[in-house]
Amino acid sequence: MVRGTDRDRYLSVLYAPEDKRDALFALYAFNAEIASIRDRISDPMPGEIRLQWWRDAIAAGDPRAGSGHPVAQALVAAIVRHRLPLSAFDNYLEARIFDLYDDPMPSRTDLEGYCGETASAVIQLAAMVLDGEAAPGHAKLAGHAGCAQAILGLLRLLPIHRSRGQCYVPRDILGAAGMTPEEFIAGANDPRSAVAVQAMVALAREHLGAFEQKASALPQSLRPAFLPLALTPTYLARAERAKDGMSSIRKQIQMFSVASRGWR
Repeated sequence: MVRGTDRDRYLSVLYAPEDKRDALFALYAFNAEIASIRDRISDPMPGEIRLQWWRDAIAAGDPRAGSGHPVAQALVAAIVRHRLPLSAFDNYLEARIFDLYDDPMPSRTDLEGYCGETASAVIQLAAMVLDGEAAPGHAKLAGHAGCAQAILGLLRLLPIHRSRGQCYVPRDILGAAGMTPEEFIAGANDPRSAVAVQAMVALAREHLGAFEQKASALPQSLRPAFLPLALTPTYLARAERAKDGMSSIRKQIQMFSVASRGWR
């Protein structure tokens, strides 16, 4: 599932110790499963019911509570084995409610909060799987890494969000570009839209820069949790040129470089 839905994280898991991979795949499969809920519903209520189902399954603390759902069973087993905090999953699921509706993102602070509870939390949980003792000391790095990763992801999904009538670009950023959320959704070719996108790229770069300043301190045991960030600079450069994608070979080369030498 992860190989098909989240190739970057799939590649990063291959650099993790073999005895940690099942838990990482379970965590990333859970993330992919929740991220896809909007694609499978026609209105928000079934989505909220599904998120509640996940809350109940995780809170039960018993793999059998997944009722035969392979991702839920694997995730709960990983939570129990690695003593992952249930509050992180609850906050993650609460933040994901935003995805089900078409309300515009209010502000940059709200966007960073959303990124922190979702992508940053996934990185920190992965770090806890890899090295439970070292992970807490690098939570701030996970915060910046997740914000950079999530903002980039939102930029890459911009055409899909526009087709749904969703707007993740915060109102204050749009206001600085002289646009409303409604104008941004409708105005893919509006020059002001390009200004707003560049502001989002700049925000992602700001968090990526904050991460890279301290990334050399990451112990090798935690690197696999952060490895998708090795691809972020290239993705951002392509986003600035309104392009997307990266060859599989280039991904593997960039990840191998960081996995073997770290961030410099």
